[in-house]
Amino acid sequence: MIWELGILAGALAGLGLAIVVRELVPAQPHLRATLGRLHDTGTETTRSMEPQTSQSSSLFQDRLGRFLEQRLPTLVGFRLPRQELDLLRIPAYRYYGEKALWALLGLAFPAILTLTLAITGVSLPFTVPAFVGLILAVVMWFLPDIETRQKANNAREEFTRALGAYIDLVALERAGGAGSTQALENAAEVGDSWVFQRLREELARARWSGTTPWEGLHTLSIQLGLSDLDDLADIMRLSGEEGATVYESLRARASGLRDATLSAEHARANADSERMVMPVALLGVVFMALLAAPTVMRMLE
Repeated sequence: MIWELGILAGALAGLGLAIVVRELVPAQPHLRATLGRLHDTGTETTRSMEPQTSQSSSLFQDRLGRFLEQRLPTLVGFRLPRQELDLLRIPAYRYYGEKALWALLGLAFPAILTLTLAITGVSLPFTVPAFVGLILAVVMWFLPDIETRQKANNAREEFTRALGAYIDLVALERAGGAGSTQALENAAEVGDSWVFQRLREELARARWSGTTPWEGLHTLSIQLGLSDLDDLADIMRLSGEEGATVYESLRARASGLRDATLSAEHARANADSERMVMPVALLGVVFMALLAAPTVMRMLE
């Protein structure tokens, strides 16, 4: 049993080392992947919160991710964070590939460390890297989930801030006599951030599919988990279908978004200040101990 675990640990170490070398050594670009990236540049955002879609992963990671994409969703209890991935525009296969690479790295790291220690003369039982590798693999498998969730939360906050400005622009367009559809499309043309670009894409998709723009915004809000965008869709639905005057409603909604964003920033600043109390207090205690140390030592002598 020990020899079998040793062989398994060595094989995993070799696989992990091969993956690391493959990632570090420059390789010839794959023609199909390169053409796909050139095609995607017209639809993916740039210089934004969504840089992950512009960073091409390795061919090995993509193949591994596609392999897992076909099998993991069938497992009971496995849930793909679809809203977060759609918000960040990360393909599912790339997400799976990143998780698999992190897990393989965690699985191979203890075996590589054990091999290094063996070269220096320190020998460990073969069961140690096997069990530690399994634990690290499970832990590192969930690292992309934490990173994806954090980036999605940051993207939602940025979307909320930009949405407040967008609603103000829609209100100004409506005050200037523009129709509901024209107001939404004209306001989306003003900004150049990834939020405005995403709104332009959804409005264009709704126009070409023959649906109303507020239906497109409603679909986007459900897809990305953005309730504030759904509120805008409801307001513009009243304007487009019932002819209601929505200028004051739009301005009130934009003001509410700004107030909510400001309150969240204040709460975050207060939390950061509270976290700094303990380190500052400990630093003061250490400083006072350094000042009192010579006097205490003289008294003891």
